[in-house]
Amino acid sequence: MGKGDAAPSIGGMPNHRPKQKPGRIKAFWTDYARQWELQSMVLPGVIFMIIFCYIPIYGLSIAFKNYTVIDTLDSAPWVGLDNFKIIVDDPYFWKAVINTLGISFLKLAVGFVIPIILAVMIYELNLGRFKRWVQTISYLPHFLSWIVLGGMLITWFSTTGLFNQLLLDFGLISKPHNILLDAGKYWWIATLSDIWKEAGWGTILYLAIMAKIDPTYYEAAKIDGASRLRQIWSISLPNMRTIISLNLILTVSGLLGSNLDQTLVLMNSQNREKAEVINSYVYRMGLTQGDFSYATAVGLGVSIVSVILLVSANAVTSKLNDNQSVL
Repeated sequence: MGKGDAAPSIGGMPNHRPKQKPGRIKAFWTDYARQWELQSMVLPGVIFMIIFCYIPIYGLSIAFKNYTVIDTLDSAPWVGLDNFKIIVDDPYFWKAVINTLGISFLKLAVGFVIPIILAVMIYELNLGRFKRWVQTISYLPHFLSWIVLGGMLITWFSTTGLFNQLLLDFGLISKPHNILLDAGKYWWIATLSDIWKEAGWGTILYLAIMAKIDPTYYEAAKIDGASRLRQIWSISLPNMRTIISLNLILTVSGLLGSNLDQTLVLMNSQNREKAEVINSYVYRMGLTQGDFSYATAVGLGVSIVSVILLVSANAVTSKLNDNQSVL
């Protein structure tokens, strides 16, 4: 039979044999070779994640051991759940949990809404030059480290600082005092300073979504007599629902994770009672006191709770989005 001849038939019927599909591994490398330029751009990120995110997972085993600096991960004695029992009975840990939740809930209640409002206000501005100026001013604090911003706040809140001078000028106080030394005010200081730093940067995704909304929606709403607020409520916000849900899920999952840089800069011996959060507590126990096993146990417990919060928030937002998950 020549190369061009048909396949042999059985009983006068042609023998149509299905083509053998290539194996998955072969198909993977075929696709990889076809997109090698794009895959090469992704490869450094994959290697980075493997080295710094997956390999260190083995180090979580010290949460179940009595690890010291003279031990290796394998030679440290196994203690089971003893470190977690110590956590449950540690009053300082629970104070850090209360502070973390208090600050995080304030940031969620106030700081989550402000970027949405700011984004809508910026989008509604018609003056192009003023609009760009507002965006630049609101983005700028994000690019400054907490060392810089913390130094500014420490100066402003001092007895001779800006805030005391303003309060004295308006007759709200009779005697200046260092505001950062007042532990009762720390939660609000941490919340408002974090909003000041990140609110402008948080508008970027919302502005990008609103820029993609079909302008004919707004034109039709104007013809129907809809006011500007009605257009925002009925057009802008519904189109932002997916990204709002995603940001809400990520924010809720991070309720137990507070800003360590901010805490280390603004915390002092007078406000520590209200300023100590879980991250700073883990830092103090692990790095300054050398109790690595205890600090790792705390971090592991927080990570587990954060995953639970992530799944729960995703389930709730899915119900609000017609059973469509954003993750």
